[in-house]
Amino acid sequence: MHIRKMIAEDIEPLYDLISNAQVMEYIEPVYSKEKAEAFLFSAGLSKKPLIYAVEDDGRFIGYVIYHDYDNESIEIGWLLYPEYWNKGFASNLTRMLIEKAFSENKDVVIECHHQQEVSRHIANKFDFIYEGNIDNLDVFRLRR
Repeated sequence: MHIRKMIAEDIEPLYDLISNAQVMEYIEPVYSKEKAEAFLFSAGLSKKPLIYAVEDDGRFIGYVIYHDYDNESIEIGWLLYPEYWNKGFASNLTRMLIEKAFSENKDVVIECHHQQEVSRHIANKFDFIYEGNIDNLDVFRLRR
């Protein structure tokens, strides 16, 4: 498994991912093809990307969130196809992203819907501290 920059050819697998109601349950309404394309260009293909593709054995399996949250912190997250859930991928990605943020001398933040048990579990597993609910999202922080 590895993380890479998004490319224009990621539009089809990205659309498949973010048009999936199961994947988007705690995120936001599913995306149309047009909205997925706009998201790819604004968040994945921008000069300073907010998201990066995740591949396993050369196959797009989802994306990670990695961008500045505030002056001291990087926000991390992940969206994966359901067939990659409960297999350790999210934990491995979290570990990789924490290492990257710490190497940049940054704290790490995870934001999630209060009902998103998997994200809450991972935040707890990596000793993130709950900071509260901001804009209807639970915020967890790991200090370096």
